[in-house]
Amino acid sequence: MAFNEEQFKEILAEFTIGGERLHEIAANFRQDLRLGLRDVTLSSMRMLKSYVGLPSGNEKGDYLALDFGGTNIRVFRIRLEGGGKYEIIKRVGRPLIVPGEYNYISKDATAEQMFDFIAELVDEVIDGDHQTKYYLGHTFSFPSTQDNIYNARLIIWTKEFATQGVEGEIANDLLVAALKRRGAGNVEPVAVLNDTVAVLLSAAYKTPDTFIGSIYATGHNTCYLEPSIHDPNGFGEGGMILNLECGNFSKLAPNRFDKEYDEGSEKPGEQRFEKMVSGRYMGELFGMAIAELLGEKGKQYNLTSVDMSMIMLDDSEKLTKASDIIMAKVGRELDFDDVAKVKKLAETIVIRSARLVAASFVALVWQRAGKGKIVKQHVAVDGSVYEKMPHAKENITKALSELLGEDAANVDTILDNGGSGLGAAIAAAMAKSN
Repeated sequence: MAFNEEQFKEILAEFTIGGERLHEIAANFRQDLRLGLRDVTLSSMRMLKSYVGLPSGNEKGDYLALDFGGTNIRVFRIRLEGGGKYEIIKRVGRPLIVPGEYNYISKDATAEQMFDFIAELVDEVIDGDHQTKYYLGHTFSFPSTQDNIYNARLIIWTKEFATQGVEGEIANDLLVAALKRRGAGNVEPVAVLNDTVAVLLSAAYKTPDTFIGSIYATGHNTCYLEPSIHDPNGFGEGGMILNLECGNFSKLAPNRFDKEYDEGSEKPGEQRFEKMVSGRYMGELFGMAIAELLGEKGKQYNLTSVDMSMIMLDDSEKLTKASDIIMAKVGRELDFDDVAKVKKLAETIVIRSARLVAASFVALVWQRAGKGKIVKQHVAVDGSVYEKMPHAKENITKALSELLGEDAANVDTILDNGGSGLGAAIAAAMAKSN
């Protein structure tokens, strides 16, 4: 069958954001941010305080880093050498669940079992040394309340975790108790942070003038250094990093596919921005649009952002690879013109995502500049969409140029891979420097 040309153009238009609307979204994001700075209940974003500013780049010493953001636990011993340089001395990693052997994330597992397992990994990374004093930074990427750099208290498990006895508790207290049970009381957890904040600390340590950090992957979130907020303990420089939890930003103009997906999701009305930009949802929107084009509205094809990427990367004369992927997922063979249209649809959805993310970055650049000049600066981004998805990075750059005009020459994005470990070590160094 051949797609209906008018229907195809109408769907592309749904996923296209012009310059005027893009500027409006950036302005709305900044307005939501400013409201939240006055009173967080006025904003659609959580705007969580991190209780840390930026590193100087001259932090030195050996520190431990625990990256606890999912089912794979990683622990590092990292040597900070100053001047933005560092060395990973040792790293260990192990999953919290091995089918048939153990499962520390099920409702049958206890906090003690989970944190004893983590303490075992920490002990391994210090080679069983129970004499030397070690300070540990902890990237803990679950919804938590926090009123200082140490005490993230888990509100509720996400990501299929159900371990008993952790919700409502301070994660680092559970870790301290487990380390003591293991005889490794010489390891002292001193800082806890979100993975997005860790990305910013990691990038700012290596690259001065980095004030915004973002994760653009399966999920999406951004943090930035807000100069008007200062922690009385004064860890770091220039103000305080705010973890926006901007996936929940809702002052948008979603299209009909966004609305339909949101209404049928597990949590309607939540994470509206994330549902429009992140890798987890792009494939779903892509599939919904293809279903309409095929006259199968409502049918699910289980298309993913990886499928979209592979389709877009097919530059062959006959689009053979793209055609094979579409055939495997939708169960029918499309002619060349329709495969080309599907490829164009994928590109359009990714470009929209990149433009929306860029608009949020510009809002933060405007916020930091206030009425002053936009200074030379970097936005650090970690994540598979930014790093690997065709059209993502270059369309962020184009949108920055579109929104900032001449000032765009002062703002660029940089890739920061693996910031969760390094950022945690830097946070530990900053916590101990005071």
